[in-house]
Amino acid sequence: MSIPAGPVRVPAQVLRLARELGAPGEPEPHLTPVWRNGLGGLTFRVTTGKQLATGNGPRVHFLKHGPLDPETSMAQEAKRLAWAAPHTPVPRVVSHGKDTTHEWLITEALDGLSAVDPRWLAAPETAARAVGQGLRALHDALPTENCPFDWSVHARLTNAAQRGIDVPPALRDAPPIDRLVVCHGDACVPNTLLDDAGHPSGHVDLGALGLGDFWADLAVASMSTEWNYGPGYEATLIEAYGVEPDREQLAYYRALWNAT
Repeated sequence: MSIPAGPVRVPAQVLRLARELGAPGEPEPHLTPVWRNGLGGLTFRVTTGKQLATGNGPRVHFLKHGPLDPETSMAQEAKRLAWAAPHTPVPRVVSHGKDTTHEWLITEALDGLSAVDPRWLAAPETAARAVGQGLRALHDALPTENCPFDWSVHARLTNAAQRGIDVPPALRDAPPIDRLVVCHGDACVPNTLLDDAGHPSGHVDLGALGLGDFWADLAVASMSTEWNYGPGYEATLIEAYGVEPDREQLAYYRALWNAT
């Protein structure tokens, strides 16, 4: 997964969907590719409208488009976003759909920049701390008692088996749950947004959100600091979350992530 470098061909379906976000008589929407996932799917920032004398400004949406995913679907993400929205800042869903090969999800933009925006790559200590604080805030805000989604070890192993993944036997014996929370499900640092002051302002890409041990998220978030910022920021993120590192839990959930 990465920020696209160089020219990106805009699929015809994306252009059609982007045009539908505009109003009659407005200029063509402006599309900026902001993310490419591991399946080759793309996320575009779509700007419609124009600055007018009346004070009306451009409208910004994000449009995710990609091949049908055997692990999660954008329809599932739409359900999770709708469930989480009353409790924590997440994008509001505008529409979603699919055809025989691809799916898409359109959401309104949240304030803030990804924690891997160039601004925050240049300030990794601040960004890593904000991601840890934001993950703790997410876990504290989302209620476990009425969460209908599952991201437990059992659910993840079942999903992996359905996709034909042979998980090592050692990973089938999970450590006891320390604290049950509603996990993000993909807590890598790009999925936290930061405001201008470097504080967490929201979360994106919640297609796997569900109940699980908080270490499942924290293990991946802290591991991803090395991918995005380089070595030395794992401890910063864990400290900002507010716990002492449990090496057994971290090792298990990182191995599970890599295996599945």
